[in-house]
Amino acid sequence: MRKIISKFTLFIFLIVSVLSYAQEKKKFANISSVLNGIIPNERVDFWVLVHNEYGKNNEVKISGKKKDYTPQSSGFNLFPSEDSFYYIVYSSGGNINYVTDFEGLRKFVGKTDNAEEAAIIATIDGYLIDDEFKDIAASYSEDKMNYYLEIGKLTSKECPYQKKHFTLTVNKASGTIKDIKDNGTYIELYNKKCPNNPRLLKIEKKEEPKNEPKKSTRSTRR
Repeated sequence: MRKIISKFTLFIFLIVSVLSYAQEKKKFANISSVLNGIIPNERVDFWVLVHNEYGKNNEVKISGKKKDYTPQSSGFNLFPSEDSFYYIVYSSGGNINYVTDFEGLRKFVGKTDNAEEAAIIATIDGYLIDDEFKDIAASYSEDKMNYYLEIGKLTSKECPYQKKHFTLTVNKASGTIKDIKDNGTYIELYNKKCPNNPRLLKIEKKEEPKNEPKKSTRSTRR
């Protein structure tokens, strides 16, 4: 009897431990912090994460002994913006290499080693890390098997401008997305020119003024 109770207690303890571990929600601070979490897929001598904003380069992270490199005029962006981009400089086998697009970034990241890399791969696949809405579009939780990413997606640039948020279940071993849960729209912006603007539709539906009855024009004979 004692053995059964002990096994049952241990089982309950394990279940509670797994559930509490999975429920711990963490927020991504910003795009730079997510990129800082990269663990290069191949062995490198050094690597530098550079953020170019309004034409000015800022070295966000330096790992290893940096060597001279050529500043890049283009790069990748994990959040739509016309004024900034990121690129990575790294040395492998004595050769300087540059990561300036999503294809190169995917190769540099390689195997998914952490939640940050899982979020980066999801972003390459069309999602976005919306750090203005951390609770619903820039956070994650995890258990022993999976990462659970709370992440956004730009679903329309037209009228209305729209973003949705999703929960992605990413397998830790394979790095593949096992499940996608659509949590609905969290941003929907209309402008005056939107043909489906609800305010304009309400105005159009207002009742037109009723026409007054016409006066009789029949003449009377004397």
